[in-house]
Amino acid sequence: MSVRTRFAPSPTGYLHVGGARTALFSWLYARKHGGTFVLRVEDTDRERSTQESINAILEGMAWLGLEYDEGPFYQTHRFERYQEIVQQLLDDGHAYHCYCSKAELDEMREAQRAKGEKPRYDGRCRHRTGPAPEGIPPVVRFKNPGEGAVVIEDMVKGRIVFNNNELDDLIIARSDGVPTYNLTVVVDDWDMKISHVIRGDDHINNTPRQINILKALGAEPPSYAHVPMILGSDGSRLSKRHGAVSVMQYREEGYLPEALINHLVRLGWSHGDQEIFSLDEMIELFDLPAVNNSAASFNAEKLLWFNQHYLQHSPEEHVAHHLSHHFAKHDVDPSTGPDVLKVIESQRERNKTLVEMAERSVFFYREIEGYDEKAVKKHLKPDTIEPLSAFREKLNALDSWEQEPIHHALVSTAEERELNLGKLAQPVRIAVSGGPVSPPIDVTLWLLGRETTLARIDRLLAYIKAKFA
Repeated sequence: MSVRTRFAPSPTGYLHVGGARTALFSWLYARKHGGTFVLRVEDTDRERSTQESINAILEGMAWLGLEYDEGPFYQTHRFERYQEIVQQLLDDGHAYHCYCSKAELDEMREAQRAKGEKPRYDGRCRHRTGPAPEGIPPVVRFKNPGEGAVVIEDMVKGRIVFNNNELDDLIIARSDGVPTYNLTVVVDDWDMKISHVIRGDDHINNTPRQINILKALGAEPPSYAHVPMILGSDGSRLSKRHGAVSVMQYREEGYLPEALINHLVRLGWSHGDQEIFSLDEMIELFDLPAVNNSAASFNAEKLLWFNQHYLQHSPEEHVAHHLSHHFAKHDVDPSTGPDVLKVIESQRERNKTLVEMAERSVFFYREIEGYDEKAVKKHLKPDTIEPLSAFREKLNALDSWEQEPIHHALVSTAEERELNLGKLAQPVRIAVSGGPVSPPIDVTLWLLGRETTLARIDRLLAYIKAKFA
């Protein structure tokens, strides 16, 4: 059997981490088995579905690298097909028109509650006879089997059994003819030959209803895998304060997509004690039976740890591609300064996010606008002028502008004056970067170049002289 999985988000908001993990698991399972990954947009909720949300989902999928093989398919383009299936179910006696008013349904449920029963539709229109009531546009209900059970061999949860007498006759088409979720999903999964439905376990109660509709259509149900929800670090339902934000928000906060992918795959799935997985390793090792049956917790600190790892170990070209987005926010054009790959190499050990890396690298490409006040107060004194001037002269006299002679000039200047190296290095750092943080001084000055370095030291010397005049 050819493996075909799908990711079917509703475009009523952004692509969040729960949806992204579902997409990842579906993508991995298809890739592992040489199958097909389908993207389907379930946009039948016309009031809440927006083009902005569709764009956010597509953008999030692209940023994560979860390329789909077919789609995106839109349910709003398939209404004729759904109506055809509704009519087929009616013709075959598997569905019926229901004329119950809202008031009648409310009264029925209230009576059931009074008896201590579970509120549910009692099937009163199943056997309605005579002419249809006037002025009441009917809904269409699926005639659920009254006996037997639906047995689901869930690939994550194990065997789940639902008795049919606990399931009521659900609505499959509203009074305006618009099909409902459980009908559209069934038709889409059938038409698109989906072999494995991987989705959140909040859909478990829908599954027996969908299986019964598929059987009524003479279709073979797919295999199901319901993955547990993601919780916040405190064990409560995941919310914005835990990190349940748009996937693209993580891009804005300076995360590499590999870091988020790696964290998501570890939320509920593991392979021994291994933490870091390349995409190829995920594809090779991932399997649905290995997904944990209990809820996983989203850990922002662990995500940051993953991000540090990928900043330090990814090819500089890859980091540069994603760093460019953050440089653009600072109006930085990396082609106007030192080789951005060398800048990344010098910065990658000291930064946790691309936002930090961009902010701390702006000085390589733009004239600094001022000096950090705390750093000035701590490191710039009147007696800074002489050693800084001497170091400047040694730099100017260097035969070659390389890291080793720059480092030697710094050390010798400090030693000649019996200064702690930091007493000289920090003023130099402030001069060239504007603040107290930069890569090692020899690397920083080498990347900036002789002309820029000398000009910035001259500017700081003038600043110190004016400050203490």
